[in-house]
Amino acid sequence: MQLIKSKQPTLFDAANQKGLSETNRLYQPVIRIEPMTLDELENGGANLSISYSFAESPFGEVIIASTQKGICYLAFLDDEEEGFADLRSRFPNAHYNHVVDDIQQNALLIFQPNLSTTEIILHLNGTPFQLKIWETLLKIPMGYLSTYGEIAKEIESPSASRAVGTAIGKNPIAFIVPCHRVIQASGNIGGYMWGSARKSIIIDWEAAKL
Repeated sequence: MQLIKSKQPTLFDAANQKGLSETNRLYQPVIRIEPMTLDELENGGANLSISYSFAESPFGEVIIASTQKGICYLAFLDDEEEGFADLRSRFPNAHYNHVVDDIQQNALLIFQPNLSTTEIILHLNGTPFQLKIWETLLKIPMGYLSTYGEIAKEIESPSASRAVGTAIGKNPIAFIVPCHRVIQASGNIGGYMWGSARKSIIIDWEAAKL
C-alpha cells in the first residue's frame, strides 16, 4: 500500500504520464460520469425512471440503482428499507422499479476483479465542484491512497482541502467512485460514510488483490 503525499511526481502525475500498470488495468474498468440534466432533475426527479436492487458484496450488502443512462446510486447498507429511503430522498418524485437490470449487473462486476467489466457509466446529480472531485477520485489507482490536500492541489485549489472533504462526503457511489482511497495527511484513515472499519477492510482487500 502506498500513500502519495505532496511530492514530485504526484500520484496523479504518475497516472497521467505512465498510465496504470498491466496489473492495475485488470481491476480498473473505464468509469465515466455523465451529469444529470436540469430537465431530469426537475420536480424532484419526476422525469427519471430508476431501477434498484439489493446485492451482496465482499464488504456487506449494497443497494444499487440505475437510470437508462447509468448507475445513479450505490451504497452499503444495514437495512434495506433505510437504504431505499435514502435513495428515494435524493429523487423523491422519480418512478421506481425494484428490478435487476444489465446496467446494475455490469457495475457489480467491479467487486469481482477477475470478472471485471470494461466500462461503467455513472449518471450523477452533483454540483460542478462535486463532479470535479468525484472525477478526480477516479484517477486514484487501486492499491494507492491519496489525501484531501493532494486532491485539492490536483484541481488547482490547494486551499480547498475542507471543501474537497465535504464533496467526498457527498459521493453517492460507494466503491466505484473510490472515496475510500482518500485518507488524512497524518496517515489516519479518516471518516467514511459507510464506516471507518469498512473503509479499512476495503483498503486492505484492494492491496491484497495486487
